[in-house]
Amino acid sequence: MQAKATINDRGVITIPAAMRQALGLKPNDEVLIEETEQGLLIRPVLSVPLEIYTEKRIAEFASDDKAIGKLLPKKRS
Repeated sequence: MQAKATINDRGVITIPAAMRQALGLKPNDEVLIEETEQGLLIRPVLSVPLEIYTEKRIAEFASDDKAIGKLLPKKRS
């Protein structure tokens, strides 16, 4: 699929609706733009949120693991 797009004075490119729908792009989705020998390549980006835990929170997880272990049936040898 090919389509013509225009860059406005702020550098914004509008991806045609048919292409957004075909690719499943929604408002605020991110795309990656890279330069190739053929020109610009624009492709969807998958972003995964990352959570960083404090030592205190990690200790809470460890204590929960111990508590859960007490509730689980013993493993037979």
